[in-house]
Amino acid sequence: MKVKICGIRDISMALTAIDSGADALGFVFAESKRKIAPAAAGEIIKELPGDVLKVGVFVNETKENIEKIASISGINVIQLHGDETPEYCTTFSLPVIKALSIGSPDDLSKLDEYTCEYVLLDSPKGKYRGGNGVTFDWSVLNKDPKQNNRIILAGGLNPENVVEGIKAANPYMVDVSSGVETRGKKDPEKIKRFIDNAKRMEREEVK
Repeated sequence: MKVKICGIRDISMALTAIDSGADALGFVFAESKRKIAPAAAGEIIKELPGDVLKVGVFVNETKENIEKIASISGINVIQLHGDETPEYCTTFSLPVIKALSIGSPDDLSKLDEYTCEYVLLDSPKGKYRGGNGVTFDWSVLNKDPKQNNRIILAGGLNPENVVEGIKAANPYMVDVSSGVETRGKKDPEKIKRFIDNAKRMEREEVK
């Protein structure tokens, strides 16, 4: 099972996550308590292994600004966490993760509208788009074989419930931010425990 640790703001936590087995790190460029400046993200990213996905998180940002930030920071994946249209998501040269808020089974119909590389299933938005630490009802997931290889499960995951979430969704990757924090800061022990628990789960191959 692949794991993304989101909301990275310093090199220490980035390296801790990678040493613990993280496959992807998220850098938030939208309004958030975890927001990081593009240049600061770039200082971290240049120290990271090449095979780790470096994901930039944006909300309703212009294509021009996203491309500028990508150039400054060195991210190699774009995550769109706002109201971006399917057409807009196809305009980038970098791989795209489109985040969708899942509140009911009807929301899953949006999956077929987006042809981007990955779709992240998150809880309905709270104060911020993502990172609110609340799960959604995993029972609405239908494990569509056509979609499984690009699903990233997010929203309220933590070391204690990640195994349950993986069993419910059979995703390609799981994504966590607040669930590995203590008093608003990334917690190395929680990061390691989350990754260990997720990596114990072998992904089911859906025919």
